[in-house]
Amino acid sequence: MKQYIRIALGTTIAIISWVALLFIGSSEGWLHEPITASRSSDGFMVAAEKIIDEEPNGNIAMVLVEKGEVADSHYRSSGASVDQDTVFQVASLSKWLTAWGVMVLVEDGLIDIDAPVSQYLTRWQLPDSEFDHSKVTIRRLLSHTAGLDDSLGYNGFDTADEVQTLEDSLTRAKDASPGKSGIVKVGNEPGKEWSYSGGGYTLLQLVIEEVSGLSFADHMKQSVFQPLGMTRTTFDHAEAIEMGLAENLTLDGRSEPFRWYTALAATSLFTSPADMAKFIEIQAPDGKQSLLSREMLAMMATPHASSLGADIWGLGVMLYAPNNNGGFIIGHDGNNEPAINTAVRLDPATGDGIVVLETGSALLATKLASEWVFWKTGNVDNLAFAMMLDTMFLWILIGSIVILLIGIFIGWRKWRNVQNK
Repeated sequence: MKQYIRIALGTTIAIISWVALLFIGSSEGWLHEPITASRSSDGFMVAAEKIIDEEPNGNIAMVLVEKGEVADSHYRSSGASVDQDTVFQVASLSKWLTAWGVMVLVEDGLIDIDAPVSQYLTRWQLPDSEFDHSKVTIRRLLSHTAGLDDSLGYNGFDTADEVQTLEDSLTRAKDASPGKSGIVKVGNEPGKEWSYSGGGYTLLQLVIEEVSGLSFADHMKQSVFQPLGMTRTTFDHAEAIEMGLAENLTLDGRSEPFRWYTALAATSLFTSPADMAKFIEIQAPDGKQSLLSREMLAMMATPHASSLGADIWGLGVMLYAPNNNGGFIIGHDGNNEPAINTAVRLDPATGDGIVVLETGSALLATKLASEWVFWKTGNVDNLAFAMMLDTMFLWILIGSIVILLIGIFIGWRKWRNVQNK
């Protein structure tokens, strides 16, 4: 009997070791190589352009920033041409800029970041729940730790006339992503865990309007974009059309109009590659801007949420990987239907960064930005790791089954040997 217990124990240890090996190896990038051995921006651009050229269609703009200055850029289009001033809709990347809109009000003393959000609301309130709503604070909304369980996800509307009011969208969004109720409510203990909430940023959009007395788009224009010199950035869809939009290409190369949204703060910023590069530049160590203090920027890049043991979120920004300088590579990604993918990464310690805006490919921008993180730091981008999970779990299952079958075979051989004596 003891020998069978030893076999079972050995099999269990082997499975645990296999799982740990895959998890650690994937998170540490043991099987991943940088896209180029060159340490120069030229070398990275050559390798990145090769990846871009493998895509059959799409509009893409990529800008590389080194030490707070544009080092190189690349533009490719299978439709109307794009350049540094072409305006793209950037999906959830909007949340990073929205966070600045909130933090400006915090800096001005108009918002207490740790006050209950209800303190700033008159037009709408969170529906009743079993949880303490006083714990739903501005800080927790920014970091997706407020206990909201909507997991939105907005698909937008075909025309401007279909767009809901903010209050109606928060009550039940008609354009909720598939499988989501569209209801913004507290479904978990606030502050307990991270749970992505597009609805939380729609609620922050309402807070900005209530506190500033302006429309959300006007507040962002007057208080953030104009002071930063971002002249081709707006949350006003009609204004963006006048600026000149990139073609919104589908995966098969067809052109479709950009969709209209109520949830502007969460998903409908329009901006250009040049403006996003400027947004990175002003956050470099020597960057010049007077909106947010260095202490405020540092707080935004400080861990406020974790998942699977890794710090993943600050205030309005993702924490992608350690920057090897005591901080993190920060930024945000975005995906909107039919095939919009955007990604921006910034190392606040050096002013290095990358901007990738594109339509016509599901994950090209995220892939390129994640490759930049690994090339720059040798650390695996948390979003890239998350995208590997399905494959990793498949290999965990396959390996565990193989180890289990080997254990069963060894046990069966032992049993046969005993029977034949």
